[in-house]
Amino acid sequence: MQEFDVIILGAGAAGLMCAAQSGQLGRRVLLIDHAEKAGKKILISGGGRCNFTNIRTSPDQFLSQNPHFVKSALKQYTAQDFINLVNQYGIAWHEKTLGQLFCDGSARQIVSMLLSECEKGSVDLRLNTPITNVSMTDGQYVVNQALRAPNLIVATGGPSIPKMGSTGFAYELAKQFEINVIAPRPALVPLTLRDDDKLFKSLSGVSTETIAKLGKVEFKEASLFTHKGLSGPAILQISSYWREGEKIALNLTPNADENWLIESKRRKPRSNLKSALSEIFPNRLAEALSQRIVNRTELANIPDKSLKEIMTQLRNWIFAPNGTEGFAKAEVTAGGIDTNALSSKTMETKNHSGLFFIGEAVDVTGWLGGYNFQWAWSSAWVASQNLR
Repeated sequence: MQEFDVIILGAGAAGLMCAAQSGQLGRRVLLIDHAEKAGKKILISGGGRCNFTNIRTSPDQFLSQNPHFVKSALKQYTAQDFINLVNQYGIAWHEKTLGQLFCDGSARQIVSMLLSECEKGSVDLRLNTPITNVSMTDGQYVVNQALRAPNLIVATGGPSIPKMGSTGFAYELAKQFEINVIAPRPALVPLTLRDDDKLFKSLSGVSTETIAKLGKVEFKEASLFTHKGLSGPAILQISSYWREGEKIALNLTPNADENWLIESKRRKPRSNLKSALSEIFPNRLAEALSQRIVNRTELANIPDKSLKEIMTQLRNWIFAPNGTEGFAKAEVTAGGIDTNALSSKTMETKNHSGLFFIGEAVDVTGWLGGYNFQWAWSSAWVASQNLR
């Protein structure tokens, strides 16, 4: 039997961070993952440049059945704390939009940094190591019948992007220890539409600035038409809030004056609706909209009242998604380990001393834009500081 102070399951963002911090505090750390590489999701994130945090991070950008749960961890380890670490390694970065920070170079730099931090803490990293069983004996957690520690940290994420080796292992382990799991579902995921509701099936690949609305929640970013339905940042954001049967409103003209069509008619009365729409939309979208909205072509022949109705429709186009593209295309998983079972200050389970859940495995889901990585860093850091 090999003895450690802490065994960490999962060598993704949260697991690597937690292992590094724990090791540097003098703990004997074992980090296990069934994959052949550490940080596989980090490597593909942000188009290969890793959107590693967001300078606007606050509790408001996270979904959970307990919206207050994230506050303590985010306060204890902030976005600036992680930026400071990145700066220590001389990794060049830039702010893209809306506070999103990306590496100038490659996501590999973030993985290399975390592995270097693990080396500083003398972490025993074992890849290609499937976890066959976990048990508890005499107050110690035993993994694969040969590895033992008083602390077990579960950082195996959720089932999103299964091609990266993601599984629902954390939920199975939670059930083994009688910990409630909030039903997991795909988040930050493209939405699908019924064939008869695919307004612009021919527009696959066309993107336009929008405001996506669902109830009181709205996001002003680009939406992308796909052959299955809708995607793009605005849609991915709103998808985390969407539930089956709900409708989404899209404002297709978020930057246009509410009277722009009437003004266009005054300026160019002989032009047609497609030409007017082309002033603010990509040509393919302008054509599809003009065909769908009105048969009369010349603006001069369209009454101002009708133009106002068209503008109203463009500002409130209703979509009724029939589903999502599932975990295969979801960037993260919503739901997960019930936060009521965890201490928000330490990430330790309330009824099992020394058992922690961190990162995506927990019922905490950030917005698109680096927030989920920040949750990984923050939840990992607080767990590392509170081991038995």
